[in-house]
Amino acid sequence: MKIKDSELILNPDGSIYHLNLRPEHVAKDIIFVGDQNRVDRISKHFDKIEVETQKREFKTCTGTYKGKRITVISTGIGPDNIDIAINEIDALFNIDLNTREIKKDLTSVNIVRIGTSGSLQADIPVNSFVLSQYGLGLDNLMRSYVIDKVIDTDLEDAFIKHTNWDLRKGRPYFVQNSPELEAKLESDKTFKGITGTAGGFYGPQGRVLRLAIQDPELNHKIDNFKFGGHRVTNFEMETSAIYGLCKLLGHHAVSLNTIIANRANGTFSEDPYAAVDKLIVYTLDKLSAQ
Repeated sequence: MKIKDSELILNPDGSIYHLNLRPEHVAKDIIFVGDQNRVDRISKHFDKIEVETQKREFKTCTGTYKGKRITVISTGIGPDNIDIAINEIDALFNIDLNTREIKKDLTSVNIVRIGTSGSLQADIPVNSFVLSQYGLGLDNLMRSYVIDKVIDTDLEDAFIKHTNWDLRKGRPYFVQNSPELEAKLESDKTFKGITGTAGGFYGPQGRVLRLAIQDPELNHKIDNFKFGGHRVTNFEMETSAIYGLCKLLGHHAVSLNTIIANRANGTFSEDPYAAVDKLIVYTLDKLSAQ
């Protein structure tokens, strides 16, 4: 069935609307970053660069690192931008942009998020790496899709009960990463746990400036939540959306974060840029390894 022009929007040059990319521009191994300036900090390590383009906050560079073809895309901040990025990446691989029909043979890609985050656990220090085994969605994005088959309802129910979650804010959800990609990216340098994805930076993450928040004790409830050997390690704003959309579309995803702040003990990295650069090289080496 042909997808309508209003649903799959293309630019005059045939590229996908927001990302400004055509299928040949994107590798099957993709790194997501929030900050568009971080794209150059990754691509400077490439052996060669094939494609560079930008539209709005979506900046892309495709090249090779140690012979491995890799694409880096900046998504900006938040689950809403992840919805755009992953749906359009999937379209580049799995929809014929000329006929506007879904391909019979579907392609699965690897998506690795490199981000910065604040730890909720005192024993996860600044400058360390966290690999997210689950995304905890507090953002409601995935509730727009049919997600029943990809969420962990046992974790969901236990979390709602533990936090006395106000369902007027929407129902939180848990989605696992790709175990296959996790095995490729893990090491003794990575802490593991559940990454909470908030729909905002201030109130949704328990920060108070001039506005009161619905549950002042929520962060404390979250940081002492444990279920099945899992605990919530950190907060950010993208992971659960990445995991949910990739699970539904048949892609592999893992989120890696450099901890630049520890919310439990109030510390902040003395050199967050250096800490992020270490994670960049770590991820590139892991992705390029045979």
